[in-house]
Amino acid sequence: MTPAGTAPSQLRLGVVGLGRISQVAHLPAATKADRVRLAAVCDASPTVVDKVARHYDVPGFTDIGQLLQQDLDAVLVATPDRSHAALATVALQAGKHVLVEKPLADNVPAAEELARFAAGTGLKLQVGAMKRHDPGIEFARASLPRIGPIITAQAWYRVMAALRPPTEATLFPKTFVDDAVREVEATYKADRERYLLSTHGAHVFDGIRHLIGEVTTVRAEVAHVGKDFSWHGTGRLAELGGLVSFEISANVHAKWAEGFDVYGESGHLRVRSSFPFFRRASEVALFIEGDATTLSPSFGDTDPYERQLEAFARAVLDGGRVSPSGEDGVSAVRFIEAVRTSASYGGEEVHI
Repeated sequence: MTPAGTAPSQLRLGVVGLGRISQVAHLPAATKADRVRLAAVCDASPTVVDKVARHYDVPGFTDIGQLLQQDLDAVLVATPDRSHAALATVALQAGKHVLVEKPLADNVPAAEELARFAAGTGLKLQVGAMKRHDPGIEFARASLPRIGPIITAQAWYRVMAALRPPTEATLFPKTFVDDAVREVEATYKADRERYLLSTHGAHVFDGIRHLIGEVTTVRAEVAHVGKDFSWHGTGRLAELGGLVSFEISANVHAKWAEGFDVYGESGHLRVRSSFPFFRRASEVALFIEGDATTLSPSFGDTDPYERQLEAFARAVLDGGRVSPSGEDGVSAVRFIEAVRTSASYGGEEVHI
C-alpha cells in the first residue's frame, strides 16, 4: 500500500476480460510498459481466468467485485462491447481509474452516461483507441498545421480475409479459450453488419476526428457480398467546410490496407499503417509545397498497446490528460451511429 500523501511510482492495474485482445495485446503490453504493474485479472470463465492468472503469476477472479477489493489504482476493461459501460461504471464507483476498450459503449446514451459519470468522479477514463499512440500518427497530427486548412482528405481501413488467420497464427502467442464462451459470443456477432461497423468504425472515426478534424454531417452507403461488408461515405469538416471520404471494408481478399491522405492549402500528409500486430509505426510523408520538400521520418518498431498503457499511467500518476478521453469516445460512437443511420436510408445526410 502506498503511504498517504505519496504518489505511487507504478500503476497497479487489474484487467477485466481475458479474451483474445487481452491475451495477445493488453496483457503482454502490461508486462512491458513503464510504470505499469499487472496486479490481478478477472474473467467470467473459471477455465480462462485460472490459466491466465497462472501464466502471469497474479491473482485471478471470476467476479469483478472481488477484483475491485484488491489494491489497484486502475482497471482495464476488455470485455465485449455490450458490457463496457456497465463494468467501467462499476470500476469508477469503486474509485478506480479506467481504460476501456473501444468503442466506449455499444450505443450513444450509454456512452454519454458513462462519460458524464466519469467526469463527476474526477477519475481518469481513457478509451482504447491505441492507434493514437502510434508514433507515426503522433507525428502526422503534430504536422497538420504545416499544411494549412484542409480541403480534402481520404481515410480507408481494409481488413484482410484469408490472409488474416495465418498471419495471426504467426504473430500471436498461445491463447486460452473457453469454447462455451466462444459459442455464446458468436451469437452476438451474428449481426455482422452492426458488429463490423462498430468494431472497425471505432478506429476509423476516432482517427478522422483526431487527425483530420471534427465532422458535422455524414453520408454513407453499405454493400455486402456474403459475409463481406463495405461502407463508403463522406463527411463535412467543421473547419472551413472541407470534405473527408472514408471506406471501411471487412473483408477484402487481399493484403491489409489502412491509411490517410490529407490535402491542405500548403501541402499534403500521407499516412500508411500496417496490420497493428506487426507493431510497426505508421509510415508518414509530409510534403510542404512552399519548400518543395518531403519529410519522411523513421521510427523503430513500436507496440501501440504498450504506448497506450504508458500514456494512461502517466495521466493517472502525473495528473495529465488522457487520449482519447471519454468525450472522444462518445463522439466516436455518435459517428458510428450516424453512418449506420445514413446507410440504412441509402446515403441520406445525417448530422452527427
